[in-house]
Amino acid sequence: MYKTLISASELAAGLQREAICVRILDCRGRLRDPDFGAASYAERHIPGAFHADLDRDFAGAPGAGGRHPLPEPQALAAKLRAWGVNDDDQVVVYDDAGGAYAARAWWCLRWLGHEATALLDGGLSSWPGPWSDAVANSNPGNFSIRHCLTRTIDAPKLVAQLVELQLIDARTRQRFDGEQEPIDPVDGHIPGARCLPFQGNLDGDGHFKPPEILKSRFSGAKDDVPGRKADVVCYCGSGVTAAHNVLAMRIAGLPEPVLYPGSWSEWIVDPARPRAP
Repeated sequence: MYKTLISASELAAGLQREAICVRILDCRGRLRDPDFGAASYAERHIPGAFHADLDRDFAGAPGAGGRHPLPEPQALAAKLRAWGVNDDDQVVVYDDAGGAYAARAWWCLRWLGHEATALLDGGLSSWPGPWSDAVANSNPGNFSIRHCLTRTIDAPKLVAQLVELQLIDARTRQRFDGEQEPIDPVDGHIPGARCLPFQGNLDGDGHFKPPEILKSRFSGAKDDVPGRKADVVCYCGSGVTAAHNVLAMRIAGLPEPVLYPGSWSEWIVDPARPRAP
């Protein structure tokens, strides 16, 4: 069972072994370009992969809960069944953006209790072929919602516990510092957060860095209670790339952090919530 990452060679071997049922989700996308993922999938994809869309499949409608609130669980489960996913299947997710979109899919499957989910390390560029331009099809799967394998926090709880938590912001330093905000109407960050952009989890070839390096990167959580470290909460602009940091911490062997799904785009809806700088 692959729970975090899978290499291209491991995926190819799994597809050739009849004893393992692998379901592949092509999660390519671009913010503010809703047609990119479907067009890229139509051009070529890993054989057998289903096109999975951030806005349509792994997020709810934007609004007070942020730009990419979590989807309705039963709706996502129905999509997974339509893609042929069974409870015992190995799911592999990939994109062409260093895992920025695929990590959200990885996290959502854990949210619904599916542990056998892995991200293709190195993304689409690591796949040597063969390729397909055929739309995948499958008999419906028996995917069911099981015990949640991750944790979330909402805005009211985050406000109430702000001084007790260690926040990690996955956005760029420019957005974190309020020097550049190309997406949201308000700049800045949640007070007390550390800026650890998700891109820092990757090496120059787009693969995740070794566990020991990632562990060092995410060390330093506050220890307000003797003998116990404060919970780590990951957030970003809309709860998407924050999942990349969650995955990196799991690769590092660290406890799974909490995800703030609404992230900055929800936080700024209420002007009473504190902001920095």
